[in-house]
Amino acid sequence: MPHSSSLSVSGLTFAWPDGDPVFDALSAIFPSGTTGLIGSNGAGKSTLLRLLAGELTPQRGSISMPGVLGYLRQDFTLDPALPVDRVLAIDSVRKALHRIESGSADEEDFATVGSAWDVEERALALLDKLGLGGIVGSLDDLDRRVGTLSGGEAMLLALTAELLAEPDVLLLDEPTNNLDHVARERLYTAVDGYAGVLIVCTHDLELLERVDSIAEVRAERSGASRLRMFGGNYRHYRSVVDAEQEAARATVRDAKNDVRKQERELIDTRIKLDRRQRFGKKMEEQKRVPPILAGRRKRAAQESAGKLRGTHTDRVDDARSSLSAAEDLVRDDREIRVDLPATKVHPGQIVLTHEEVTVVGPERIALIGPNGSGKTTLLRALDATGAEVPWKYLPQRLDVFDESRTVAENVSDVAPQATAEQIRGQLARFLFRGSDADAVVATLSGGERLRAALARILLAEPAPKLLMLDEPTNNLDITSRQHLIDALEKFEGALIIASHDRPFLDAIAPTRTIDLTPTAEPAESAQEASARGESM
Repeated sequence: MPHSSSLSVSGLTFAWPDGDPVFDALSAIFPSGTTGLIGSNGAGKSTLLRLLAGELTPQRGSISMPGVLGYLRQDFTLDPALPVDRVLAIDSVRKALHRIESGSADEEDFATVGSAWDVEERALALLDKLGLGGIVGSLDDLDRRVGTLSGGEAMLLALTAELLAEPDVLLLDEPTNNLDHVARERLYTAVDGYAGVLIVCTHDLELLERVDSIAEVRAERSGASRLRMFGGNYRHYRSVVDAEQEAARATVRDAKNDVRKQERELIDTRIKLDRRQRFGKKMEEQKRVPPILAGRRKRAAQESAGKLRGTHTDRVDDARSSLSAAEDLVRDDREIRVDLPATKVHPGQIVLTHEEVTVVGPERIALIGPNGSGKTTLLRALDATGAEVPWKYLPQRLDVFDESRTVAENVSDVAPQATAEQIRGQLARFLFRGSDADAVVATLSGGERLRAALARILLAEPAPKLLMLDEPTNNLDITSRQHLIDALEKFEGALIIASHDRPFLDAIAPTRTIDLTPTAEPAESAQEASARGESM
């Protein structure tokens, strides 16, 4: 079993080779239990996990970690030719066990087994806990090839391998992406009450409600990101941040009022001093005051005026400094702004006709069902058939680009009437500002690819009246996800959305749900999953 301890980071500094800073003297303690790692896309969450896992080396700082480390990357891949027991890293122990059962007295076999006499039983029990008991439910099934598993099953197998090793520290990067509802529930159960240090980077709100603490990675104005720890789950984190921001905005309002007050007093003081100076000069010109006394009064008045101006100028400077400090407390997170086209589908208007689905009027159709049930296949068929109105399709794999061209060039392909300035202005709303719009698509991260794909769809001409979206919230940070929900709520066209994200589907309020859950699910090969487009 993993030991209850903590992971600590001290003075961690890391920058990319081009000098772009990620972390500057970051320090934190991750306690035992489950910590949800959150933050905007590009803030450095996956980079932090790679640093903790030793894949990246910091320029400065240290990481203190207890015992054994487990790490499941977001973009993990499994060789389809591998047997299940090899993925679980128990193949050598199994072979030694079988030799011992056949009468071997070789000391190496006993050393290989060690205390793991029940490793096969533990592996099968854990596989069953994660919902794979119907596929790998016997000792013979441990010899089954990975290529016979679906994408979601392969993800759960990889997680089983990490949990079976009982690491003291386990790092998971977006583990619920592409998992159906049942598989997600299995994962939630498997990680509940983890005895060691579990750090899970996720945008899955259901999972974040089950964690013990929240670690927020947030980019600062300096360019580097900082890490802040919060006790409790996501709801508690949200309440703390909302209260802090309300207080910060009130402080900014008070600081602005104080700046205006001090500036008015400075102006009033200058006016009074100017009047006094003009009066003194007039008295001197009229010879009403002896020259010696006039000079003495003039010098005293100048000294007094200088001190008074200095005092009020200092007060203005102090007020402006206080305002600047208060404004630094107000969050200015980078977030996309999704403005869907102002298109409208009238009730009764035929939008799409297909043997599987007919869409009439501004319907909102949710496609649900487990991995492999055919949601992606249906969306692809609808896209291939075409609609009676302009439409756009966002595939799960985001393979809608010319990978060798830039983001701006890809968008201009679908919006030929738009000027370069218009395209760049719209791309800025999706956080592709300045030179970011000139990034080659092949170099983009998962979150960046999704933003680029959304921009390409929403800036297309003619404006789509039907949107078909396949898992649109994958790789979207929580704030951007909410902006997408807000935009879809206002969209007056038709929607067909395939998603495992139940809170997301609830928020967009589908008018119809098509459940593709089969009555009996045959095992699906990796080749079939790849051809269908649902990733491993």
